Amino acid sequence: VTPQGMIRLHSELIGRVNVLNILAASAAALARGCTLDDVRRAVTKMTHVPGRFQRVNQGQPFTVVVDYAHTDDALRNLTNVARDFIHRDNSALHGNKPARVLTLFGCGGDRDKSKRPRMGQAAGEGSDLVILTSDNPRSEHPLAIIHDALQGLRASNAEYIVEPDRKRAIQLAIEFAHPGDIVLIAGKGHEKTQIIGETIEPFDDVVVTQRALYTCGYTEDFSKALDFTATSGVFA
Repeated sequence: VTPQGMIRLHSELIGRVNVLNILAASAAALARGCTLDDVRRAVTKMTHVPGRFQRVNQGQPFTVVVDYAHTDDALRNLTNVARDFIHRDNSALHGNKPARVLTLFGCGGDRDKSKRPRMGQAAGEGSDLVILTSDNPRSEHPLAIIHDALQGLRASNAEYIVEPDRKRAIQLAIEFAHPGDIVLIAGKGHEKTQIIGETIEPFDDVVVTQRALYTCGYTEDFSKALDFTATSGVFA
């Protein structure tokens, strides 16, 4: 509802946070002289924001989301959105297995160490299963970073798995997912590299997730991942 009138909008973006983002962006656009038709066209064309609650769909019977969440507050918001979807989904119960939130995350090296336990606790409190892995360890040893995050994760009493190899961790997250689950691949979002020591390696969470889905038999729309593989060596 606007000073110019009322319009009905449909967006591919999901979650309450994106409702608020769309309202804010629409208000700013209208204030700058855009029309309601301009707003409607723009909202309809925006299918996703790279790395921000970006769905990866290759026909699998569960939801996979890549998101840039790399703080405790962001992880808490991310898992809350996922939990809200599960609670609202009447088909979330598959046989005797209720739908779950599976969260994969890591903490960056050479950055604020104090947030690592908080990130672990936030992920644990919002998830049914946490896979703790690496996220740009830089000059720090990945296991040292993981040890810091584990303090908060253990305090949450959540079920968890530790896998320092992020590629392998993503594969595990896909393999462990049941129909109806929501798998959250958190931390890197739109980033295209992984920084280990002084080495910058090609690494795209979306493409690695596509590859993991492919190896589990989900092949829809995998051609883009194959194109990326040919030019980047991301799976080498």
